[in-house]
Amino acid sequence: MNIGHKIADWLENRAVTPAYAGWLLSGMTVFFFGSATNTMSGWLYVLSGGGLALLGVAAVLPGKSLRSLEVRRRPIEPVSAGDQITVELEIENRARQPKTLLQVVDLLPFVLGEPVVRPIEVIEPNSIYTDTYYLEVRQRGVYRWQEVNLRTAAPLGLFWCRRSRPAKAVAVVYPQVLPLSTCPLIDRIGQEDSPQFYNRSRSQTATEGLTRNLRPYRHGDPTRLIHWRTSARYGELRVRELEVAAGGQEIIIALDSAAAWQPEEFERAVTVAASLYFYASKRLLNVKLWTAGTGLVSGNRVVLETLAAVNAGEEAVENLPKLPIIWLTQNSASLSTLSLGSRWVLWRLATAETGEKMLVKHELPGLEIRSDRPLELQLQDPLERAISY
Repeated sequence: MNIGHKIADWLENRAVTPAYAGWLLSGMTVFFFGSATNTMSGWLYVLSGGGLALLGVAAVLPGKSLRSLEVRRRPIEPVSAGDQITVELEIENRARQPKTLLQVVDLLPFVLGEPVVRPIEVIEPNSIYTDTYYLEVRQRGVYRWQEVNLRTAAPLGLFWCRRSRPAKAVAVVYPQVLPLSTCPLIDRIGQEDSPQFYNRSRSQTATEGLTRNLRPYRHGDPTRLIHWRTSARYGELRVRELEVAAGGQEIIIALDSAAAWQPEEFERAVTVAASLYFYASKRLLNVKLWTAGTGLVSGNRVVLETLAAVNAGEEAVENLPKLPIIWLTQNSASLSTLSLGSRWVLWRLATAETGEKMLVKHELPGLEIRSDRPLELQLQDPLERAISY
């Protein structure tokens, strides 16, 4: 923005700034006054005086028009990344005269895009005008902005006037949750080393004959679960979903948010954390989330808000629990510190692609995430065994 634009912006926000018609009328007024001075012609003095009076009235009216307007903002409902947030503004006209030809400028954070300009033709006296617009947000986060500008050149269109109104906004955009049909990281946790697993297995065996509902067959479903009578009735394969007892199994999904991450990989890690949490929750497991900045949290809404606000490299307020966890990290060396029974999801650093070897505990299974494959498919892959070199 050059110095001319800065001056015009400053004048418009604190007083008024001429529109194109205002500059044109100002030039004509100066011309008429100069001509009258040289010719001593009375009618030229009248024209220049009339133009000056019109400019004076046009400079006062826009500010007066905006004086009786108040702006309020309705709460913004949380959405998931890739969806649209709904922004609702209420502009109240407390005057006894209608307000016409207004612009409402919502000053968004730069990460959300350019300011949104909304035209309003008329606001009736002593009434509230509700303006609604929709904004697509592609990246999760907690977005805040503070003010709305009201702008008008009414009624003569010669001068623009802009006034700021406080209207705090908080938009919470949750990370994407992948619809996982299976996840070995969750399904097999505790099978090798937890006595709870055997209790759970016995409980599953006891309830093996109890069918919760029937659903269409998906690739990978065991054929023993196919309900042939119902499949014949519907003309497609239907499988039984059995009642499964959780057996008290506790799962902690830990995101290594205190470490430095590549930005794109950290966003993928947040998506994985959200997807694993809700998959475990759907299976009625006692699941919690750990991040360096919040420690252990649980509850769907709390977890989503935590993952919406989390950032890489944040200051740790709580140490990692000395319990079996699912560790999401980009630091392969940190895997050697995990407790027995833990799992890991590893994003390899760029330097690792040039030959860096992993330094990890070889007994712990997990997944190495690749950037060239969809996350949803990778989370449904069989577990790997990390090997120390």
